[in-house]
This record gives sequence, C-alpha cells and structure tokens, in this order.
Amino acid sequence: MSLPLFEWTQFSFMRNALVAILIVTPLFAFMGCMIVNNQMAFFSDCIGHSALSGIAIGALIGIADPIWSMLVFSAALAIGVTLLRHYGSASGDSVIGIVMSFTVALGIVILSRGGGFNKYSRFLIGDILSITQTEIFCLIAVAIIFIVLWLVYFNRIFLVSINTSLARSRRISVWTIHGLFAVITALIVTISIQWVGILVINAMLILPASASRNMTKTTAGYLWLAAGINVMSGISGLAASYYMSTATGATIVLFAMAFYMMSLVIKKFR
Repeated sequence: MSLPLFEWTQFSFMRNALVAILIVTPLFAFMGCMIVNNQMAFFSDCIGHSALSGIAIGALIGIADPIWSMLVFSAALAIGVTLLRHYGSASGDSVIGIVMSFTVALGIVILSRGGGFNKYSRFLIGDILSITQTEIFCLIAVAIIFIVLWLVYFNRIFLVSINTSLARSRRISVWTIHGLFAVITALIVTISIQWVGILVINAMLILPASASRNMTKTTAGYLWLAAGINVMSGISGLAASYYMSTATGATIVLFAMAFYMMSLVIKKFR
C-alpha cells in the first residue's frame, strides 16, 4: 500500500519517467554549468529551436523517426556556428541569432506546408511520460558516453571557459574544444527534446547552473549543487505534474525557477 503522496509511483509509465529524470537531470546540470561558464546559453537555445528544421528535413526525405535527422542536423549546425564564430566578423550572439532565425523559419515553413504542423507539436512541449524502457537504455548509453568525454576533456573545457589566453599558452586548441563542446551539447539537447520539449529544454540547462553559481564558490560545489537542484526539480516537477495534470517539462522548470529565486535570496543575505 503506497502513501498518498507517492501514489504516482504505482504506474509503470511514471516509474519510467522517474528513471529518465534521474539520468537526464544530472547530465543537464553538468552541461549547464559549462554552458553558463562559456556564455553559451543563447547557443543551446538556438540548438533547441533549430531542431524544427531537423524534423522538417527528416519529413522531406521520408525518415520515419525524425530523431535521426535532428541529430545529424544539430551536429552540423553546431559545427557551422563554431566555424562562423571563428572565421566570421560578426559577434557570437549575432551569428547564433542569424542562424536560429533562419533555421526556425525554415522548419516552420516546411512543416506547416499543407497544414501538417500539428502532428509535430509534441516536440514543442515534450512528453517524458511516454518514454519506454528501450529509450531509457538509450539514455543510459548516452550518459555513459557523456561521462567518458566529460572525464577526458573536462579540464580543457573548463580552462577554455575561464581564460582562453591561458588555454592557448597550455597548447590547447581553443576552437577545437569549443566545437567539441558545441557538438556534445547539440546532440544531448536534441536527443532529449522529444521528452522535455523545445520550449523549455534550455531552462533546464541554465536555471540549475545559475542557481548553483549564486550559492557556491568552488568548482566541485558548483557542479554537484547544480546536479542536486536539477534532480530535486525533476522529481518535484514530475510528482506535481501528476497531481495537477500539467506538462511535466514545464512543471519541472517552474521548480527550477523557484530554486533560482531562492539562490538570489541566499546570495543577498550572505
């Protein structure tokens, strides 16, 4: 017999969603910390919204599951943005804004042709309650790959995010690291969009990291507190969405925002 507060755990789809949240939220937190450090919040938002063009390309060439075209498109987009930032004369924000405007418009135009956009609207809000056990195993594989890359490249990514001149003096290829991190971010964001939603995925990356940054001064504390905040927001949002019958991804973001506001209060009184 389950307690009323935890009655949502009796359903298999809710348990699957809980497992997925426990896998995804720490990944998002660690990535979010590096995104905030590298001032790439606009870039991750660009990748999320530009996924519409990846879906559109998949629909045009007849791919049954658009996730594959989304992955290829997001990786190519990440490399393209990195090259434009490196070799172009426009600022990084301008490049990202131009690319996002074009790709979002292109995706909407293609998908709305003939009034067929509604069947792709699930990608806008996501549905983590629909995740299957097979997809959970895929998430676990992604998490393992991410952890390996994180362990191998963390010091270089972190150094580049702090001081590019120092990184170059240590013979680190700054733009190679930028490109690698951009591709990793793009792939993980794209994989998660179908469950989290295009409209809210960037908030799940940025809010926990920003809240943690307000409350800690050490690198380890920054990373682990961000992970803790994201996990707590994920579990709380999942449970609340069950009782309120709301979109899970958006509900999680509301809890993450509450943690961020709390961090501002803590920072002020410190």
